[in-house]
Amino acid sequence: MTVRNNHPELVEKLAEGIANLTSTDQWQRYLDFQSRFHRYSFGNVLLIAAQCHEATQVAGFNAWRKMNRFVRKGEKAIFVLAPMVYKFADTDSGENDRVIRGFKFVPVFDVAQTDGEELPSVCRRLDGDDTGGHYSQLLGVAQSLGFKVVDQELDGSTNGDCDHAERRIRVEVRNTPAQRLKTLAHEIAHALLHETFDSRPVAELEAESAAYVVCQSLGVDTSDYSFGYVASWAGGGDRAIAGIKASCERIQRAAATILCAFEPVEREEAA
Repeated sequence: MTVRNNHPELVEKLAEGIANLTSTDQWQRYLDFQSRFHRYSFGNVLLIAAQCHEATQVAGFNAWRKMNRFVRKGEKAIFVLAPMVYKFADTDSGENDRVIRGFKFVPVFDVAQTDGEELPSVCRRLDGDDTGGHYSQLLGVAQSLGFKVVDQELDGSTNGDCDHAERRIRVEVRNTPAQRLKTLAHEIAHALLHETFDSRPVAELEAESAAYVVCQSLGVDTSDYSFGYVASWAGGGDRAIAGIKASCERIQRAAATILCAFEPVEREEAA
């Protein structure tokens, strides 16, 4: 197997795959589902992260019930600030206007704290094995960056995470070898690119795009997961493609750094 470090054609393939995905009925169902969630302010995003940094989708108790999911008994609520809105009659217009007179804390719960009907998704976890033993080589890449990789049972919706402060990457141990390989590549890209960042959607786009390039180069097709993951973070369609193009150099540089670990194997095989 020949491993190259520069793969502009794979970045183009990723953009094409996202464009195709976001024109399907499956994507529209996903958007309809996402529209039921509140759009949280930056301050509330910080509140959520401080209380449960692994949270991905949060909603109130009754909102989850409407989606046929139920908060498990004993789960601890995450509190966000909600405006207290009051109506008053405008004597000039004769209509009822609304005014915010303060904020109050209200409880919400992450999807990982609920059970029930499966949620619409455009990401399908990968099946298959890591027949090339690439995961062990990626462990070496992480270690060369000063990161320890830990196999762990996570919350069920999280496949992995990267903690720069702890210099630690965690990977969901119950996933298939192919999914674990893709996840580790994704988290290594975070380790390379995102010790600090301004936008999480851009960070996720870059990490998953780099993981896609790495895995495709190694002969592991992650389309079923990567197309939907990038689109769901970047907004889909033209926005995702524009984001990929804007980050193209960073994506390719991260992928090339990771793939350098596979060069000695290629030379030994050629010998």
